[in-house]
Amino acid sequence: MSNTIKTALLLGVMSALFLFIGEALGGAQGLVLGFLFAVGTNVASYWFSDKIVLRMYNAQEVGPDHRLTRIVSGLAARAGLPMPRCYVIPQPSPNAFATGRNPEHAAVAATEGILKILDDRELEGVLSHELAHVKHRDILISSVAATLAAAVMMTSRFAMFFGGGRDDREGQNPIALLATIILAPIAALLIQTAISRSREYDADAGGAEIAGSPLGLVSALKKLEVASQAVPLDANPATAHMFIVTPRSISTGLMSLFSTHPPTAQRIQALLQLARP
Repeated sequence: MSNTIKTALLLGVMSALFLFIGEALGGAQGLVLGFLFAVGTNVASYWFSDKIVLRMYNAQEVGPDHRLTRIVSGLAARAGLPMPRCYVIPQPSPNAFATGRNPEHAAVAATEGILKILDDRELEGVLSHELAHVKHRDILISSVAATLAAAVMMTSRFAMFFGGGRDDREGQNPIALLATIILAPIAALLIQTAISRSREYDADAGGAEIAGSPLGLVSALKKLEVASQAVPLDANPATAHMFIVTPRSISTGLMSLFSTHPPTAQRIQALLQLARP
């Protein structure tokens, strides 16, 4: 299934969730409001999802002399891609992601932590993985999923404080309302998970091709697995699928049920298979 079809399907499913939440909270009036909210969110998620996600993490754009920009520039040229914008996230936890609606409007973001602990070869492996996402056009569906899932979670939290628009005489079912509040964000995360897992293997393989070897990414993943446990990233669950490794604060406890990445050990094993003659 192409990413264009996946994106359209994701927008449709998320829109249905907004309509369901609106109807559960406010009846016919809530259904109309849910429709309007779905339309507005779909438009914003397509055109502005990259800016929304970057703003979530206070990412700061860096210039051509920055180490991140220099490495991305060389890799983008090697991959035959337009030069993405480069951002640094002021977080000590090591991680990175790519975003944007297409290769011409792509951005690559890396935390201060990942720039500190990885050498150039390892950083090339990580950034090649992110550029493979750009080349495979994963970044649109990834960014849209993040924006829509965040909107669903925000709507559910709003419902916790304000309840529904119906009164008891109209037959509001408090159990249905509670189910909406609890299940809507879970549904959003499950949709992300279904979309995300297989593409990580593809991006690992594509990144190895861009970098010229899988060994830099193998070494980077080993470091990131340890360092992300020591210094967890305080990440929004709606954006977990975008990062090179699942933020540790999300991959523990019940949230591990919604992990958007294969186990790191399995990714490393697949990459080592590529390194064998």
